[in-house]
Amino acid sequence: MSDATFLPTMTRQLGGLALPAGILIVVAMMVLPLPVQLLDVFFVGNILLSLLVLMVSLHTYRPLDFSSFPSLLLIATVLRLALNVASTRIVLTYGHTGEEAAGKVIQAFGEFVIAGNFVVGLLVFAILVIINLVVITKGAGRVSEVSARFTLDAMPGKQMAIDADLNAGLLTPEEAKIRRADVAAEADFYGAMDGASKFVKGDAVAGILILAINIIGGVLIGTAQHAMSFGQAAETYVLLSIGDGLVAQIPALLLSIATAIIVTRVSSSNDMGELITSQVNISRAWTPVAGVMIILGLVPGMPNLMFLLGGGAAAAAAWYGMRRERAQSPESRPGEARGPAAALPAPAGPRAQTPAAEPGAITPDDVSDHAPISLQIGYGLIPLASEGEGELVSRITGIRREASRALGFVVPGVRIRDDLSLAPNQYRIRIGQAIMAEDQVYPDRKLAIPGNGSTRKLKGVAVKDPSFGLDAVWILPHQVPEAEADDHVVVEPDSVIATHLSQIIGKNAGLLIGPDEAQALLDALAKVAPTLVSGVVPKLVPLHQFTTVLRTLLAERVPISDLRRILEGLADVAGRNLSAADMAESLRPALAPLLLQQIARLSQPLPLITFEPELEQLLLRARRTGGEDGLIIDQGLSQQIVQSLAQAMDTASSQGKTAVVIVAGGLRRALADWLRAHLPDAIVMGINELPEQRQIEVIAAIGGTPVAP
Repeated sequence: MSDATFLPTMTRQLGGLALPAGILIVVAMMVLPLPVQLLDVFFVGNILLSLLVLMVSLHTYRPLDFSSFPSLLLIATVLRLALNVASTRIVLTYGHTGEEAAGKVIQAFGEFVIAGNFVVGLLVFAILVIINLVVITKGAGRVSEVSARFTLDAMPGKQMAIDADLNAGLLTPEEAKIRRADVAAEADFYGAMDGASKFVKGDAVAGILILAINIIGGVLIGTAQHAMSFGQAAETYVLLSIGDGLVAQIPALLLSIATAIIVTRVSSSNDMGELITSQVNISRAWTPVAGVMIILGLVPGMPNLMFLLGGGAAAAAAWYGMRRERAQSPESRPGEARGPAAALPAPAGPRAQTPAAEPGAITPDDVSDHAPISLQIGYGLIPLASEGEGELVSRITGIRREASRALGFVVPGVRIRDDLSLAPNQYRIRIGQAIMAEDQVYPDRKLAIPGNGSTRKLKGVAVKDPSFGLDAVWILPHQVPEAEADDHVVVEPDSVIATHLSQIIGKNAGLLIGPDEAQALLDALAKVAPTLVSGVVPKLVPLHQFTTVLRTLLAERVPISDLRRILEGLADVAGRNLSAADMAESLRPALAPLLLQQIARLSQPLPLITFEPELEQLLLRARRTGGEDGLIIDQGLSQQIVQSLAQAMDTASSQGKTAVVIVAGGLRRALADWLRAHLPDAIVMGINELPEQRQIEVIAAIGGTPVAP
């Protein structure tokens, strides 16, 4: 074994043995007599450990960064109690010999910290206990209890949010697994902190009892066994007991502060010092403070110099805060894009470089945009797409990756541009030059979508979720715990835009593939199946017809990832003189499993919506009557069918399912074309497209009564 692998292996092994050995040593300290010199070493080590825990707590970005804190708190508490037992044994055994009997550390705290006056020592100890037990420990315990309860209540909502991001393509399965593990770890952490805070409280109470035992026991032993006077015994043992109590109480106070910091910590990209500085350094707050302090400094009889110095310091802080705010405001940033012609960087894909033009000149790039997908945003949403400030660009990149995997071709890059013609919080999604969707988001708020168990009406801006049309409310950040506790799914503004964009890409995938993209797919397949590709396109099927077939399949959400099977199917039907639509229809039974596996897992039954036989026969007759015009249905019957289908699909959606409308093979295409104008999200399949081995579950029968789940 080389040194490069031997040293890390030995380090891990020693690290694994250190903790069990340390626990055994702590237990031994409670039973075996401890030398005075070793007791001093352990006291200094206890103070060092407490300071280390406090510093780590101050510099964590989020509570889970210090997930070992509850266990470490328990170990530190047991160590301190073991030291109390060991020092009590020494104080009561050798205390009559003098103040040095219990070691240098206890002597120093007894003489230097409280100046050798045991009355002062008692008062200082009492104050420390009150601060620790009544103020810090009690408050930290309450925060731990509330945090644990709200974290557990919010778990279902967070899990639903992760599932929503996963379904929208914002997360990969691996990232979703990590997010779910973080949610579970957060619940475990706050549950453990709720119990760990009881350790701190019990430790403070134990400190009071140990001090009383040391004083009472010491006075009794000194007077009864060592023939000391009551006053001499009281002074000696009280001084040693207080020194011992202070040595233990100060590390306990440090750990109590660390506990309070951890449980009140809010997740952030800054440590606590940076977070407080950034939030407190506000010129609007410091300016009136400076004015009040200066006014108090001018009042006769006041310590004028001190108040004036304080007012000057507050005025300096206000001036510094004003400079920082001006430097961070978008209006003061030189060279920042503000107009419609200024574009933000696209998350992926090349961007055309335009040559420098004369001022006032109009170029073709000013009136044309060749980006397949564009996201236009108002100037108020620029921070969401700015590098280092928002996550919109990275989310869109993830959407493209997941959509490309699901659809079977590389989704083009999304160009993000700011547009002054839009409202500050408005965004617009375009496919080519056509506007497909537009809505508004509030970058300083979060979108709360109520769940099945929601009962409260949150204050905020009531809207409809742009992706799914659900009732939602834009709430302020401080309302998030309340919303999550009431079974609301809370979504970030950039996630709202990204999810809406993902939905638009899925619905309009057929518009995103052209001859160039189709040829790129063929070129990739030709590397592994050159004979198949060259024998079908363009020999049997022209490239433009092949592209139309792919567009037709994508328009009905059928993935084209199995390009080999598509080409084999086209080779079988190429001699029948079929149209591109008929070719695509003939390919559907072979490609249907690709669509179904995105709707429901193989282990789950496939939710279906069927038609009653009488209604299906009526629709078949309407199909034959309509001929090339498609379905011709009475208006009243048409409204009834659409309403029934919409209700059944909504019921399935509320249960987390995507229902498929199943009809006879001869009716499928005409019904799908007719429904596209009324229910664009409906997935229509023929009975011949269902795999034989797939389990099914009929959730509704249109024309009859809904099937009981």
